Amino acid sequence: MAKLIAFNKPFGVLSQFTDAEGRQTLSDFISIPNVYAAGRLDKDSEGLLLVTDDGKLQQCIADPKFKWAKHYWAQVEGEINDEALQALCQGVQLKDGMTLPAEVTHIDEPENLWERDPPIRFRKTVPTQWLDIVIKEGRNRQVRRMTASVNHPTLRLIRHRVGPIEIDRLSPGQHKSIDVSDLNI
Repeated sequence: MAKLIAFNKPFGVLSQFTDAEGRQTLSDFISIPNVYAAGRLDKDSEGLLLVTDDGKLQQCIADPKFKWAKHYWAQVEGEINDEALQALCQGVQLKDGMTLPAEVTHIDEPENLWERDPPIRFRKTVPTQWLDIVIKEGRNRQVRRMTASVNHPTLRLIRHRVGPIEIDRLSPGQHKSIDVSDLNI
């Protein structure tokens, strides 16, 4: 049976197992042999990263044609207005083309959220706001580029769900096995 691991990737960790520059990688946290990341989560983002030893499962998780939605909590700079929110929901123009429509809602700061190390920059005169963003694409730094395109740069980005798999209460750096037979793939 395929191995599938849910990992809470800390800020600053690369979504790969090796790095020639000596930066932190998945191998600093996961010692399971012959597994690799199913998709990516950039170094500046945190949260759920799935790791597997099965190429078909990896493709199912990472390839947008299989429609595994990615759910993010984004702390953005400023108070986002209805016009900006609507633009994100309809899709925005990026340098590499229009994005698909996203599901975007205002939320309170997520409960039981861990402290980020290092913390985000805080400015007394600029408020922040949390959004829940669901996308079905996986372009490079897509959520960050989307929020920046509506003049609300992302300060903190946490992926909390991929398809049917949620981060639950995994602390940064922790991982757990997922029973693939429960996924109905």
